[in-house]
Amino acid sequence: MSPVERAVEEYLSHLSVERGLADNTMRSYRRDLRRYRGFLLDRDVLEPSQVTEGHVTEFLAALRTGDPDHPPLGTASAARTIVAVRGFHRFLLREQSVAVDVTAAVKPPRPPSRLPKALDLAQVEAILEAAGSAGTTLAARDRALLEVLYGTGARISEAVGLDLDDLDLDEGVVLLRGKGGKQRLVPLGSFAIAAVRDYLTASRPALVTRAEPAVFLNARGGRLSRQSAWTVLNRAADRAGITADVSPHTLRHSFATHLLDGGADVRVVQELLGHASVTTTQIYTLVTVEKLREIYATAHPRAMR
Repeated sequence: MSPVERAVEEYLSHLSVERGLADNTMRSYRRDLRRYRGFLLDRDVLEPSQVTEGHVTEFLAALRTGDPDHPPLGTASAARTIVAVRGFHRFLLREQSVAVDVTAAVKPPRPPSRLPKALDLAQVEAILEAAGSAGTTLAARDRALLEVLYGTGARISEAVGLDLDDLDLDEGVVLLRGKGGKQRLVPLGSFAIAAVRDYLTASRPALVTRAEPAVFLNARGGRLSRQSAWTVLNRAADRAGITADVSPHTLRHSFATHLLDGGADVRVVQELLGHASVTTTQIYTLVTVEKLREIYATAHPRAMR
């Protein structure tokens, strides 16, 4: 066994025994690193100290193009493999088997940014109308829930986690508890306020069976679950005839996109969404750029090439 082969096996043993990685994760590491080991041996690289940055970048290129024994890997799979290779070389450096980490400057390929899917305003309004169309106690709750989701951009966990004390309908604000225990005050629009008032006064009392602080209750009087809230939205979308995939996060995406389309500053949207970094919010600006590009292409007399 060559020193490179022995080093790979030592690293795999370290991952399994000392770090206790799960079986599925270990299978991926084993597959990726043994492919890397074979790549090095094919180039007569037998010692870890012989590996150069050029070898690693060549390996990355080989992952993307494929070879007679391996199909080309997509961005995510290639990135996962390079992460395994980088971990291996950092291990060698820590163990003082090599003097430098030759993977330090080699970055895993980044997948293209996926633009959030947003509904247009007419689709959102159709869903909201469909949620309350049945005219029942639960229909009033459903309408209020979806109005809050779209009106605040709340995550589904934040919406179902709302307590009565979190609402100030007179001031038109709601307290949302986000990731990491962070809290933020978000304005509540007039449509959402009206829907919530209607639910709280006319419908929620009929659902109460015990002392429960939650705003949104299920049919048994307990707090509405995330899964049930998801079902509420899907049923409303079906009744509205929306064929696109719709999830609670779709309403959040739509909230952000519609704000930016209306001229809101990206940092204001960041605060409303509860994003820790504006970088996360900036993906929504790509959506509006795409919309502008479509309008330009259809409206400008010299846009078509």
